[in-house]
Order: sequence, then structure tokens, then C-alpha cells
Amino acid sequence: MQKLPILAALTALALGQPALAQDAPPTRTAVVDHRDLDLSTDKGARALDRRIWRAVVEVCGTAPDYDLEGKNQVRECRRDTRRLAAADAELAIAEAKQGQPIRVTTRAK
Repeated sequence: MQKLPILAALTALALGQPALAQDAPPTRTAVVDHRDLDLSTDKGARALDRRIWRAVVEVCGTAPDYDLEGKNQVRECRRDTRRLAAADAELAIAEAKQGQPIRVTTRAK
């Protein structure tokens, strides 16, 4: 089996910005390794989903409770980043291959 790279860019932050905008936030990436998982099983797929969620939380960060706008941005980041990573994970599960590590990426604020 071979690993599949999963690159999940936060589209919500990039909307409306030119591709080469100088003030674009930096990209943050977490690597999700799944070489030890059998993605052809439900157990392996669930384990991959948990790992992706931890990576999403890592790249999107947190906001203090008093920062409602920040909390909403984190929630949006997590939703969008997970959606993109899950689409690539589904491909990896469908192909049940291992190769490159999965990368969960978003743009930092």
C-alpha cells in the first residue's frame, strides 16, 4: 500500500484575494501518516478520520473564549479544512494505498 498526500487549503480565507497577494496569510501544514493503517477496513478509516481531525485542530488553532470573531474564524477554518482533507482521505481509502503522508494545510491569520 502507498500513502497519498492530502493538501487541504482553507478556501474561505483565500476567497476574494488575488493569487499573488502579498498580504496573504502563510500556509500551515500538518502531516497525517497512515502507513500503519489498513484503509480497506472500517477501523482503519475511522482511525484516519481521527488523525485528520487532530491535524485540522492543529493547523486551524484556537481562539480565546472572549474573541467571538476569532472563534467563528476557527470554526470556519476547521469546517472547510476538514472538508477538503476528507475528500482526499476518501480517495486514499478508496484506493487503499500507502505512499506519501497526508498533509492537512490551511492559511494562518
